Amino acid sequence: MNYPEQMYHYHVWASQIIMQRVQELPPAVLHQEVGSSFPSLAHALSHMYAVDQMWYLVLTGTSMPEALQICMPRNGETFAIIEDYFERYAELSNQYLEWFSQQTNLEQTILLDNPFAGVRQTSFAEMVLHLVNHGTYHRGNISTMLRQLGHASVMNDYSRFWYEVPKLRSNSLNT
Repeated sequence: MNYPEQMYHYHVWASQIIMQRVQELPPAVLHQEVGSSFPSLAHALSHMYAVDQMWYLVLTGTSMPEALQICMPRNGETFAIIEDYFERYAELSNQYLEWFSQQTNLEQTILLDNPFAGVRQTSFAEMVLHLVNHGTYHRGNISTMLRQLGHASVMNDYSRFWYEVPKLRSNSLNT
């Protein structure tokens, strides 16, 4: 497995870990108002999902301005229950994994027209690593928001992933 793909697997795993923590809490916590970087946990998860979806579109050939136009209206939409986030993230993750299976050169570049930063040649690998970094940043926001709401968060660091993934693989081999 290549490094960008491994990091994407970490991103999926860490997002599942944080959503599992939210799922353990009373359902109302998902939409509870919090004075933080997002109005609620649902808004933070929706933002992460919209951005993940936007980058998928860019990686599969949609221009960034068009991908933003498609995905950013979803940025403010929230789903009613945490299970809806699990379902949407799983669908998108499967699309990414299919995309990875078809890639032979993640160092391939495209001319990225980022309305917020300008135009530059950007590799697929750079975009994937940005996506992972963006998710890590916002999972940190969610951890802080959970604490502000009086709940513990959960460790979802890359170093925990190192230890969890071998266990997950061996468990799936034993079933």
